[in-house]
Amino acid sequence: MGDTYQEKVRFTQERVNIFADVTGDNNPIHVNEEYAAKTPFGKPIVHGFFAGSVFSKVFGTTWPGEGTIYLYQEMSFRAPVFVEQDYTAKFEVIEHVEEKHRATIQCTLEDGEGKPAIIGTAKLLHQTKF
Repeated sequence: MGDTYQEKVRFTQERVNIFADVTGDNNPIHVNEEYAAKTPFGKPIVHGFFAGSVFSKVFGTTWPGEGTIYLYQEMSFRAPVFVEQDYTAKFEVIEHVEEKHRATIQCTLEDGEGKPAIIGTAKLLHQTKF
């Protein structure tokens, strides 16, 4: 309980374009600068699920890392995520069920000023870390 972790994140337009190709989500708000300039955001935004994928990346590779089984993820998109800007993914264990090797993690993606872009909760299983 209370354990925390954080990791810096930066998305590039090249990776956004790859995500669009892989998923088929070629909405011009993500991949067309001219189109996006005419929207309330004024420029392309990162796909919400691409931005939120940082949570999965951290869980599976860094914290808690290899052996993590993802059971649940809830996300609320609070602000746009833009390419070539710095973000911080923050994590905190808010519930721990030791006998089941499970934990509930508060997940947040914040911009450089600490404003949340994504807020969520994940439930994980890890046989040795929880």
